[in-house]
Amino acid sequence: MNIEDNSVKVWDPVIRIGHWTLVIAFFTAYFTEDEFLAAHVWAGYAIGVVILFRLVWGFTGSEHARFNNFVRSPAVTFTYLADLVRQRSKRYLGHNPAGAAMILALLIFLAGTVFSGVVLYGMEEGAGPLATWVTQSAEREELWEEIHEILANLTLLLVGLHIAGMLFSSYVHSENLVKAMMTGRKRANRD
Repeated sequence: MNIEDNSVKVWDPVIRIGHWTLVIAFFTAYFTEDEFLAAHVWAGYAIGVVILFRLVWGFTGSEHARFNNFVRSPAVTFTYLADLVRQRSKRYLGHNPAGAAMILALLIFLAGTVFSGVVLYGMEEGAGPLATWVTQSAEREELWEEIHEILANLTLLLVGLHIAGMLFSSYVHSENLVKAMMTGRKRANRD
């Protein structure tokens, strides 16, 4: 603990770098699409690599990075959300139950978006790791393109909810969670 500012290290560099890499890569992929296909594809690959690494880190990483440290049951998550709305939720040093649910949702939707993009890339361009596994078909391409767009847009919606939840939680617990995700430090004392 740093005695001067009463803070403790919570988020390790792997979590912070992974988080901000996902932010940059997702928005790069989202806004490039067909016009800048190479950037779109490489951003998608970066997302896939970060997801795979995050899954491994979720079982082997530092205390607050491990899934068993922060994943809670749906009942605990809904109770936390109800208490948060009433502005009387418990403060967590690591991820709170709503944040944990959002992490899982984002990982699932990002993984689905990446997978559907790789399938689509193989079908449309005959390139990528699944190119030899997928067959070209106008109907299938249209279906996978629709799946990819829906998942990307749902992920964007989740990102918006994540930002709103982070801002509200920052307000309720009087802490700057954006700063914490940059520095890795949070206030040591609990509410």
